[in-house]
Amino acid sequence: MLIYEDESYAIRGAIFEVYHQLGAGFLESVYQECLEREFLTKGIPFVSQPQLDLFYKGEKLKQFYKSDFVYLTALL
Repeated sequence: MLIYEDESYAIRGAIFEVYHQLGAGFLESVYQECLEREFLTKGIPFVSQPQLDLFYKGEKLKQFYKSDFVYLTALL
């Protein structure tokens, strides 16, 4: 059982739409841009490629994690 079933369904639908339109073989950056456009079209709230801090034993690392997308549940 998914916690955010409706949201997950909408996100998967956007992913499948991009794949349906483009098919396989493009660089990730092309899919990233297309998926951003699809999210905007479908009204899916997101942040693209945010820099997320990492911690080890309570101390912030110099390194960071860069996610492709973060879904913004706070905007719902």
